[in-house]
Amino acid sequence: MSYTIQVNGTKHVVDVEGDTPLLWVLRDTLGMTGTKFGCGMAQCGACMVHANGQPVRSCMLPVAGAASLSITTIEALHEDPIGRHVQQAWLALDVPQCGYCQGGQILAATALLRHYPHPTEEQITEAMAGNLCRCATYVRIRAAIRHAAATMAG
Repeated sequence: MSYTIQVNGTKHVVDVEGDTPLLWVLRDTLGMTGTKFGCGMAQCGACMVHANGQPVRSCMLPVAGAASLSITTIEALHEDPIGRHVQQAWLALDVPQCGYCQGGQILAATALLRHYPHPTEEQITEAMAGNLCRCATYVRIRAAIRHAAATMAG
């Protein structure tokens, strides 16, 4: 069956089964490999995307459910002013080690700062709790979130 999905501002018609996870449509059908497969059970955050501005795990979102949503992946996050600040903070503080989880981490941080421009430590902990980092760069991730918030504030 065919589904029309909007990804990074562009509509795509994909011919896949409706229960195909959005993750596989992004990676295998559309060639957008910035969204990573981590666990396949929505527990690690590597597959995070934004759906209508909200962070979601694309490994658990069927393409049929994504058809009415505006999806943003890490490939287009630089177009979002908050996303751009977060990405710049990640670079400034040299956050990534292996980098595998960083797309999901950056998308989660961007969603956090969209809702809480000056997050407390508790809000950072809550927003980032479901994003795992194999390299344990959590201290640098938290510092980058605080750095992005500070640069956004001017």
